[in-house]
Amino acid sequence: MEGSRLGKIKVIPDHFQVSTPSVDSPQTSVDSPQISTPSASQPSTENSLRLHSRSWTRKKLKTAALMLNLFSLRGLPWVSSPDGQEKVELTAAELESLRSELADLEEREAHLKAQLEHIDEILRSARLSGYLYIRTRWKPLPGEPPPIDDTDVDDWLPRFVVLHGSCIFFYLLSTDLSPQDSTLLSDIVEVGSLPSFTREDDETRHSFYILTCHGLRIECSSISKIQVTSWLLALQTDCKLDSEPKTPNGSSEM
Repeated sequence: MEGSRLGKIKVIPDHFQVSTPSVDSPQTSVDSPQISTPSASQPSTENSLRLHSRSWTRKKLKTAALMLNLFSLRGLPWVSSPDGQEKVELTAAELESLRSELADLEEREAHLKAQLEHIDEILRSARLSGYLYIRTRWKPLPGEPPPIDDTDVDDWLPRFVVLHGSCIFFYLLSTDLSPQDSTLLSDIVEVGSLPSFTREDDETRHSFYILTCHGLRIECSSISKIQVTSWLLALQTDCKLDSEPKTPNGSSEM
């Protein structure tokens, strides 16, 4: 008797099939009751219970197979106990492997939960947040030659930038729990707009810069002019700078 397979578990199809009553089959009259005899097309109550039991057992095996497929172990030995229950016998190594996988899943779940809580905290408490393209330059020290003009170098990197409290935090991704870098608002001495530029893919970006007292120049860009204007207003307000945000003008090819 042929059967299908769920992984390493072979499922035997039902041997008995329940036939549907024909539309033309005679109906028993209420006034003259008749005693019907069981036939091959109408299984007895015992056969119906057996079919129901087999169907329930097959569903149970399918559910167990799906649960076992969540783990890397394959071909687990199934045995039948005296009370008719299906069980799996595992060696100590297999049991330890399952425990290890469960521990990894719990750790992964805890990490994802922490990421969601972190994003929720940022969205609720941060004054401003969002993805910006970032690149950094250093202001030359006194006596040093002027830096080489590298405005055509496309070294913009996407970062998730968060303005929170007295700092600007730079995350690699919005789901990261720890920032890659940060800058104190008290160290910022200048904030201003930069000319917009067009990339090779004809995408226009608007940009602005942040200059710190340590000579670090952080250039930020975005395809959204509204986003750039929002960052300029927020930074100049929080850093208590008197200069007004300038509308990005001009363009340069990159």
